[in-house]
Amino acid sequence: MKKLFVLSFAIFALAACSSSAQKNNTKEPVKTGPAPATFRVKFDTSKGPFVVEVTRDWAPVGVDRFYQLVKNNYYDEARFFRVVKGFMVQFGINKDPAVTAQWEAMPLQDDPVKQTNARGTITYAATSEPNSRSAQVFINLVDNARLDAMGFAPFGKVVDGMDVVDQIYSGYGESAPQGDGPDPSRLQSEGNEYLKDFPKLDFINTARVQ
Repeated sequence: MKKLFVLSFAIFALAACSSSAQKNNTKEPVKTGPAPATFRVKFDTSKGPFVVEVTRDWAPVGVDRFYQLVKNNYYDEARFFRVVKGFMVQFGINKDPAVTAQWEAMPLQDDPVKQTNARGTITYAATSEPNSRSAQVFINLVDNARLDAMGFAPFGKVVDGMDVVDQIYSGYGESAPQGDGPDPSRLQSEGNEYLKDFPKLDFINTARVQ
């Protein structure tokens, strides 16, 4: 299994489940083509709503994928499975392992970094290997400019409801095995069923283009 990393503070992140372990019986994702130059996505969450404004010029490859993910309702019922105080909030593992595997099998080419990872910006998680982005993203809770040189390219910013993002439950800490939070590899292979042991996790009800 591969592991995706947002490097810093022993930050590892997402472990991708093996697509061979999942029989993908899901329908093909709806194709959307290039995203608009700018658009907003409203996230209705268990803590309340927040809005992300996305700018295609910041990271065109990542933005086109994000637009497609939202249009396919990919983030609905996804948990904020990794929340590290003073750093970031990460999400993007679908409730259904087969759906997650489907998107993980379509990694993205890297975008050059045009914007800094300032507080409130949203960026894809990735491994230290090139072209490893897929569907998992994180919102910077503070200014994390050190991530710029590592190739993490922001593609949007929270323009309303950052106070909601700040309140997302962080009590479980860093993801397993570094911390006591959920193990991303199990979440990818078992879906939301695995998270019964983490009942306090906040979650996304819906994410929709406004």
